[in-house]
Amino acid sequence: MSISELQVQTALKEVVDPNTGKDLVASRAAKNIKIAGADVALDVELGYPAKSQIDALRQAVIAKIKGIAGVGNVSANVYSKIVSHSVQRGVKLIPGVKNIIAVASGKGGVGKSTTAVNLALALVAEGARVGLLDADIYGPSQPQMLGISGRPESADGKSLEPMEAYGLQAMSIGFLIDVETPMVWRGPMVTQALQQLLGDTRWKEVDYLVIDLPPGTGDIQLTLAQQVPVTGAVIVTTPQDIALLDARKGLKMFEKVGIPILGIVENMSTHICSKCGHEEHIFGAGGGDRMAKDYGVEMLGALPLDIQIREQGDAGRPTVATDPDGRVAEIYRAIARKVAIKIAEQARDMTSKFPNIVVQNT
Repeated sequence: MSISELQVQTALKEVVDPNTGKDLVASRAAKNIKIAGADVALDVELGYPAKSQIDALRQAVIAKIKGIAGVGNVSANVYSKIVSHSVQRGVKLIPGVKNIIAVASGKGGVGKSTTAVNLALALVAEGARVGLLDADIYGPSQPQMLGISGRPESADGKSLEPMEAYGLQAMSIGFLIDVETPMVWRGPMVTQALQQLLGDTRWKEVDYLVIDLPPGTGDIQLTLAQQVPVTGAVIVTTPQDIALLDARKGLKMFEKVGIPILGIVENMSTHICSKCGHEEHIFGAGGGDRMAKDYGVEMLGALPLDIQIREQGDAGRPTVATDPDGRVAEIYRAIARKVAIKIAEQARDMTSKFPNIVVQNT
């Protein structure tokens, strides 16, 4: 009895990717189905990094196809392919960078920088090439959080080589100035510094560049919205009403300038007692969920107020890198996959496909 491609397609319709909630046919993930006698081979292409998920998905595909009567050997090649997606109209992509994720908050003190570095490291853990730009010119914190010291190199005297830690490419004004030097700059100088850090860094083919924004809705956020090709924004808040009030302003700002909101991360959602393990909502409960519902955006995940997260960040050993099998790292990896899936579902950037038209005298 010969196996038909229709039988294979029908079987694949029953394999649902648990991360996207879509079957492999509806999401067009199943490709290159080849049938040789009783043997079946196919590719499954995911549009997001999913190193921790690939084996389980491969097994599910093989098991489902083997359920077809008469099938012999089944070979399933499951892999990730990350492409550039569309950004604000009229803004060019940055060389060496496929997608930019802005991590923002309305106010300071909500753990935005901690979220940014762990989100970036979670994307690395799932198999992506990732960069992290510390855009907080006045208060750069990523050099300490990543445990990086020293100055970036410049091969040509014009551009900067990104610093590296934990498989992550990084750039910050903090690498270029003394740790105790205050940046007593007005707005135009700050925005120029941001543009130089972004454009003059030789990013090495990164799938995602995570930008850790300063709090608020000022010069840097406006420059980012108008001149930097941002694929989407992640809003970080705590459940506290005051933090949510400012987070809503940040969200509305991105909406106004046409940058998609990828979702909301609720930090310090619950407090875990280091003595007894008791968990309680000391900053209130459900604030992030309500905000997500009000604006029709996704609640990406909630993180606990845990002393270890703070200690590891201060020591230059972010949680996702130093405790990869822990509960917090698992939450961050789930958030990272959701962010990447939201990006994968957006329209692709096709500007690189357009031919260059050159007019010349002959």
